[in-house]
Amino acid sequence: MKAIICQEHGMPESLIYGDLSDPKAAAKQIVIQVEACGVNFPDVLIIQNKYQFKPELPFSPGGEVAGKVIEVGEGVKQFKLGDSVLALCGWGGFAEKVAVDIDRVFPLPPGLPAEIAATTLYTYGTSFHALKDRAQLKEGETLLVLGAAGGVGLAAVELGTLLGANVIAAASSQEKLDLCKKKGASETINYEKEDLKNRIKELTGGKGVDVVYDPVGGNFTEAALRGMAWKGRYLIVGFANGEIPQIPMNLPLLKGCSIMGVFWGQFSKLESEKSFQNIRQLMQWIQEGKIQQHIGRKYSLEEAPEALQAILDRKMLGKGVVVIRN
Repeated sequence: MKAIICQEHGMPESLIYGDLSDPKAAAKQIVIQVEACGVNFPDVLIIQNKYQFKPELPFSPGGEVAGKVIEVGEGVKQFKLGDSVLALCGWGGFAEKVAVDIDRVFPLPPGLPAEIAATTLYTYGTSFHALKDRAQLKEGETLLVLGAAGGVGLAAVELGTLLGANVIAAASSQEKLDLCKKKGASETINYEKEDLKNRIKELTGGKGVDVVYDPVGGNFTEAALRGMAWKGRYLIVGFANGEIPQIPMNLPLLKGCSIMGVFWGQFSKLESEKSFQNIRQLMQWIQEGKIQQHIGRKYSLEEAPEALQAILDRKMLGKGVVVIRN
């Protein structure tokens, strides 16, 4: 089968388009003919050997796929040949076929295109878990989203609005902020041109924000933390700018606020039933038209390294997707 191959750890340009052996379904696994694979920040980390999960070389990146079941392993009763599914494979998705454990596979809702399904779980799953389970965001609260035009950021803007919050979107360009406004943000901050802490105070009348959603890290973290309201909740989602911030621990003391880690991948494994409930809710909202993924660009399988580079360069608006023509 054709695949994007990571033969040695490195940057996207080191990836190779070539051939790998077809996967086989082990017990409690299925093999999926991949139709689409989402592009996510963990894909950038995993090829550099910087992610929590470290597959053996060689491997294909790509952790979120949609397609059809073409093989079922021993003990599989939930799925049959020809079923349309979406799955969290972790890696292996930038390929024509991938084997996945059945506890990471979900039936594809009728009428949901593979390209939309393959760009939903990571972004909306992460953001819904962060806002609902970790921060317990309440209607009427103020939510600040950093990196708001990226995949998880834009999902947080949309979900925060749906949950009744007043959403402030922070991003690095007017084009990105305009997209956030379309997704429901009531206020915006261009943190390349405006002082983040001062603008937070201006927009909240000095009160500060109740919840911060931070997938960026770096020097924005301390400024956002200083803009927290009393008993606020700070969500650590990731470090897209490559720098893990050093937080002055007197700040959460003075703010009476909580700093919360968001590791959706681990949550989906350790609390699988809650994760399934969240995903069912998200799928219902998608079918009802209450949330809608913004696909910034579609890529062919050969172009997948370009998609990863776009994430590194912070040029991806919304979500990228690799479409595989079988």
